[in-house]
Amino acid sequence: MTKYALVMLGGAFGAASRFAIGTLVARLYTAVFPLGTFLINISGSFLIGLLMMIFLQRSTIHANWRLFLVTGILGGYTTFSSFEWETLVAIRGGANLVAIAYMLLSLVLGLAAAWLGALIANRFWT
Repeated sequence: MTKYALVMLGGAFGAASRFAIGTLVARLYTAVFPLGTFLINISGSFLIGLLMMIFLQRSTIHANWRLFLVTGILGGYTTFSSFEWETLVAIRGGANLVAIAYMLLSLVLGLAAAWLGALIANRFWT
């Protein structure tokens, strides 16, 4: 039961963080490109690369930390379903170039962020 509680607690924290960041970005940025979801997904990609590399290299870290941080917090924080919906809305609204840019940038920069997180973890925590 403790494992479920850790995931739920982390998920609540991640979802609240996602809401706070998304709200802040929406106040500061009003263009068509869904910048809030984009920034959340890129930072989540960086954090999963960083954390998973640390967990894989440090077997002494208790598995519950991975459940709390990765499954819980990052699971609640990242927004793939929102990404898909916002892409569909852009396409349906005739903003095909925005949709394509959003998809490509999210994929390329998300992968780069995960790689950078893993690289930093390898450099500083090995």
